[in-house]
Amino acid sequence: MDVSARATDENAARAAAVKATARRLLGELGAAGLSLEAVAEAGALAVADVEGVFPHRDDLLTALVIDAYDDSAAAMERADQAAGAAGASAGERLLAVTRALREWSFANSPEFTLIYGSPVPGYHAPQDTVPAAARTPAVLAGIVRSALADGELTPPRRAVPGPPLLLPEAVALFGGTPEAPFSDLIERGIALWSSLIGLLVFQVFSRTHDSVRDESAYFDFAIAVAAEGIGLTVPLDEKPRSEP
Repeated sequence: MDVSARATDENAARAAAVKATARRLLGELGAAGLSLEAVAEAGALAVADVEGVFPHRDDLLTALVIDAYDDSAAAMERADQAAGAAGASAGERLLAVTRALREWSFANSPEFTLIYGSPVPGYHAPQDTVPAAARTPAVLAGIVRSALADGELTPPRRAVPGPPLLLPEAVALFGGTPEAPFSDLIERGIALWSSLIGLLVFQVFSRTHDSVRDESAYFDFAIAVAAEGIGLTVPLDEKPRSEP
């Protein structure tokens, strides 16, 4: 192995070690309390070694944000692939991927808080985070596209009023604007996406624990209700699942 390749491998290993320590500190200090000095101390590293891979705190936060988006979306993608291989309907696929995101969110609550909680004071996520962040809605969009192509959607009772409300990026991610009577499907899909994230925020941050008897079952029900907004039926006839 030549010198440059060895240096690259060493930097990658150091970056991975720094991020692992930073993820551990997220649960203790929160993203707002994260600093390169704190990471160096917790990881028994010199500050210069941390700065060698992440020169500024915001560089480290950006790496953590990208990892969190990628990891959570990968969990959804795996669930969708497994459901699709089993011959699941679009509604069953939607339930599978949203359950996968819920499981990831509870198992990685500091990372969930980083990407979906309160903004970190002084930090503004750069454009570098967009591709990773887009993977979650892309999974949902793929299921909705399949449902539309397979005739699994019921036309809406009323269309979104007025002209289209979409930015070109949203239309591009979905693959174009569907024809009537589903011409507002992308707007409805964004409502489904935002309902999913809002529901997870409520559950991860314990906003529903004193309102419902079974949060896991309620999650499934809420997803089914949100899916009705795009004309998709999510089956809820499975046996109750245990709480996370």
